[in-house]
Amino acid sequence: MQDEDCVRIGKRLFTEGLVGGNFGNMSRREGDGFLITRTGSYLDDPGDLVLVPCEGEAPPGASSEYRVHQAVYCLTPHQAIVHAHPPHAVAASLACERIVPKDSEGEMLCPEIAVVGGAPGTQELADNVAAALKDAHLVIARGHGTFAAGKSLDQAYLYTSLAEYSCRVLLYAGLWGKGIL
Repeated sequence: MQDEDCVRIGKRLFTEGLVGGNFGNMSRREGDGFLITRTGSYLDDPGDLVLVPCEGEAPPGASSEYRVHQAVYCLTPHQAIVHAHPPHAVAASLACERIVPKDSEGEMLCPEIAVVGGAPGTQELADNVAAALKDAHLVIARGHGTFAAGKSLDQAYLYTSLAEYSCRVLLYAGLWGKGIL
């Protein structure tokens, strides 16, 4: 089944350069599981979503990052997740353990962004992201991308956009490498 919110948010992510090619994925809770984009799908035209149970293996075709989504839904009350690859946020994650936004929106909505480790698609990454999102809406997987979560795909998109904007501001202000990150 195609999801209109996924299509709309996917187009915004692609247009704004927060994902490229067929990178990234999205999901939202559905009953005792969640609907997630297919592995290899383009987020601006994701096609049919895959229903994944909250526990156990995912059916064929589910995004390779389903473990992260599964862990987040098991540990948190979040209703939707957006995983993107915003370039400035990914670059910042290579230089620090946490990011402290200095722009007004970043300070207000997400005063600190955790950076976690773990290889893409692994349970280690899933556990680290879920732990970080237990009390937050945004985390960056080092060298990989953002995982943003919230009550809707719109809210998760907002935090994804915020990560890129805040990291770009830090770069333009010359604050990278000065203990701010």
